[in-house]
Amino acid sequence: MHASTPRHLVAELARSLEGRLEVLVAEMARSIYDNVEFYRAMAVGPEDLHESLRHNVGYLIEHLSDPGSTEVELDGPTATGRRRALQNAPLPDVLRSYRLSFRIFWEHLLGEAHRRGGSMPDALLGTASHIWELSDVYCSALTDSYRQTCAERMVETDRRRSALVSELIDGPSSDGDTAWEVARMLDFPFQGSFLVVTAQGVTAGEPPLPGLDPRLHALGVRSAWRAQPSSETGVLSCPPQRPVPQVLDAVRAVATGRVGVSPLYERLDQTSRALRYAQVAAQSLPPGTTAVRQLDDAPLTELVMNNLETTQRAVHRILGGVLSLPEDDRTTLLAIARAWLEASGSAAEAGRALYCHQNTVRYRMHRLEEFLRGPLDNPKIVAELSMAIDAVGTFPTLLEHPHVLRPA
Repeated sequence: MHASTPRHLVAELARSLEGRLEVLVAEMARSIYDNVEFYRAMAVGPEDLHESLRHNVGYLIEHLSDPGSTEVELDGPTATGRRRALQNAPLPDVLRSYRLSFRIFWEHLLGEAHRRGGSMPDALLGTASHIWELSDVYCSALTDSYRQTCAERMVETDRRRSALVSELIDGPSSDGDTAWEVARMLDFPFQGSFLVVTAQGVTAGEPPLPGLDPRLHALGVRSAWRAQPSSETGVLSCPPQRPVPQVLDAVRAVATGRVGVSPLYERLDQTSRALRYAQVAAQSLPPGTTAVRQLDDAPLTELVMNNLETTQRAVHRILGGVLSLPEDDRTTLLAIARAWLEASGSAAEAGRALYCHQNTVRYRMHRLEEFLRGPLDNPKIVAELSMAIDAVGTFPTLLEHPHVLRPA
């Protein structure tokens, strides 16, 4: 009785293909090379492809040859999905190769059924849905394995790139890679146009610069990042023809908190110095704000960065009387001083910049003079004022009382 059921008849058909396995594999391989671009480029060699096909078709024949089998062995498609992901094969091409192979397998089963005649063709058609369900199961297993492998590779790549960024920032360990080797592994030039970006996180677990990568990619900017619990730090390799303001605009468009950007630098082995600028730029922004700041690579900037506490004490010695005034008065006098200095001491030019009369500038400068350590016709006093105004313009936190400042 059982010998005449469709599953038992199809089992006979499947067993008849066991001796033609190599013929099947060869025909499937030819079809894949003829019709699938990735394979046509011989990215997967004949030996590799034949082994994979032999593995998958062998399991399929074994399953169909046992009419009582309910479980499907998925080692074949799982192994194939993983191997093709490691070979960077496009998933659509891999799935197309599977579908081509299943079609050839079906055609051989159908041909054998017609050759035998009798109830064989009807039995095969009666189990067709089961056979094509197997195709879906195989493709799903392959897809899951492929995607899992890609995810694992992405994690491994991110970890490796993060470690390489750490080597650029912290300097290589005793057994670490040189900046030249790191550049090669990151696919960066050793000499070029670089920026360091450090972004402070606002919400735990959320990236501080969401969606930045596609924006940078559109600008031709390559990047590598080190993620930490409260911040992300990236090294950006910019094309020579790409203006820095465009890169900064891309960062501003996605910033969720304080972001510091270094000055442009030319050699990857200068990354740790550039990071210092980016960190101080971020820390100089008011807490809780969403803003992007880039520091200039100027002598005073570097001097202040390396001597924050000393500079703050100097600022308070020079501007202490002004800083003790009510906020409106303090802000007004500091703005007048900045405009006067930028106008090389011209009250008329400063007045035009501030949209006020030159006599107003003179009056307020005389008032400012009362809080300084000498008259403004003394070059030493002007030099002190210029240094203090430039310093607090670059680092607003220097206006805080000296005991408040925390060195970065």
